[in-house]
Amino acid sequence: MTFTERINADIKTAMLAREKGKLEALRDIKSKLMLEATSGAGEVTEETAMKIVMKLHKQRMETYALYIEQNREDLAKDEIFQAEIIEQYLPKMMSEEEIRTEVLQAIQDTGAASPKDMGKVMGVLTPKLAGKADGKMISSLVKEALS
Repeated sequence: MTFTERINADIKTAMLAREKGKLEALRDIKSKLMLEATSGAGEVTEETAMKIVMKLHKQRMETYALYIEQNREDLAKDEIFQAEIIEQYLPKMMSEEEIRTEVLQAIQDTGAASPKDMGKVMGVLTPKLAGKADGKMISSLVKEALS
């Protein structure tokens, strides 16, 4: 079952169960997938779908933080609920310790010795950990290790 088929099946299930909040999040994912497919890419690959879902999750979390900051708990509650639904479609994220191990290995492999070499290390890690770890976390761990 492809990712798009899985989303379509889950939309049907949510419609039958009358789960309005879940349906809203799933339809957002589907609309972004369809937009990507019609932009000339044709069939959306699993990797592209994961990037789209990660972006949607990140947007929800940023909006949630903004609503909390502005004391809008009513809107924040909706955003965090949708973020949790979207999170179910994300690949399992690596723990901080697993990322730290990868960072140390990449530093050793590239021979990086100072913060000036951060670009080399990030160049190796970014494609390797894409979809498995947050870029900000990777960056901060690389910075910490090279300092």
